[in-house]
Amino acid sequence: MTTIAILGGTGHEGSGLALRWAKAGHRLIIGSRTAEKALATAAELNAKLGLDSVQGMDNAAAAHAGDIIVLTVPYSAHAATLESVKDAVQRKIFVDVTVPLVPPKVSRVQMPAAGSASQEAQNMLGPNVKVVTAFQNISAEHLKDPEHPIDCDVLVCGDDKDAKAAVIQLAADAGMTAWDAGPLANAVIAEGLTSVLIGLNIKYKVKSSGIKITGIPA
Repeated sequence: MTTIAILGGTGHEGSGLALRWAKAGHRLIIGSRTAEKALATAAELNAKLGLDSVQGMDNAAAAHAGDIIVLTVPYSAHAATLESVKDAVQRKIFVDVTVPLVPPKVSRVQMPAAGSASQEAQNMLGPNVKVVTAFQNISAEHLKDPEHPIDCDVLVCGDDKDAKAAVIQLAADAGMTAWDAGPLANAVIAEGLTSVLIGLNIKYKVKSSGIKITGIPA
């Protein structure tokens, strides 16, 4: 199985993904700005699963140790985290889950000049890193219970076909249906949809609206 390092993995989204991937048999490394916080989250996940497959490290060490790197930090920490792990993630698959939310108007789509957070990541990390965008539209409410079925889909964008296929398989391992949504330039849609879903949650007083792709045979 793959060793997956989740940078910023102590948050709701990162720890929820870690929970599901560890349950599926992958080796997980929780990354955080401080190793102590990562170790605490890793211990909680291991206890919940009755396993010993989740480790905790600081972000830099996690980036070095992982085969596939997943970034789940807030947008305010995006650039600094990318810069701190740039050398460690070369020639690896880098899954960017970041959404460029700009508080307080988080239900308004506000994309950066590069077009998306994922395109910013590709620009900063360089051409030897296979940046893929995915999981932005999956609420942490769905992820925290590994037995809870997830009735919403994942859009996967990237410029490397094999990297996208690997992420689509990771989505399946976590109990989700994922679709190849085209090149990394299309990440603007996947990332922007998160603000739309936040607005729907607010308007209709729910916690976990999502998207579903229809019309494609199973």
